[in-house]
Amino acid sequence: MDDYLWVLKDDELDLVRELEPKRLKALDEDDLLDLHRRVRRARNKHVKNYRRKAARNVEELGARGKAAPKGGKSRWRAAAFEEALSVVSGRLAHVAHVQAEALKDERLAQARAGKSSGPGSSDRPGGTKVGPGRARSHQKTTGGKKRDASTRAQGARRQGKRDSR
Repeated sequence: MDDYLWVLKDDELDLVRELEPKRLKALDEDDLLDLHRRVRRARNKHVKNYRRKAARNVEELGARGKAAPKGGKSRWRAAAFEEALSVVSGRLAHVAHVQAEALKDERLAQARAGKSSGPGSSDRPGGTKVGPGRARSHQKTTGGKKRDASTRAQGARRQGKRDSR
């Protein structure tokens, strides 16, 4: 990445300076996510600019091979931010893995101590236990309330016809 720094502007250099190992180690996962987002946006911007310029050059020169050498600075900027993104992504992956392992160890410790917060846990919010409730009464249905109501109404109409004879 140091090979490309001469191409970057001051605000872009400030963003790249945030990738120094000392500064990266001080960041937590949320800060790393924010930095990752900013570097990715800068990379996408420069890749887009390079591709657009190369596309214009292809129209002028008539061949992609002739157009490629023309986009020097924009290609180097894109390459610089590509490397920067890989640095941030690697650090973010490491920090996320460490935090996931810590959370896993914490949950395993709680499970071993019998303080699980899973579905079978006896601890309820508020400290009260839920009673068994009332038993459900089974109703025979054909698959829907509207259909059942229609069937009952049809039966009532038939009965009404018989009664009126």
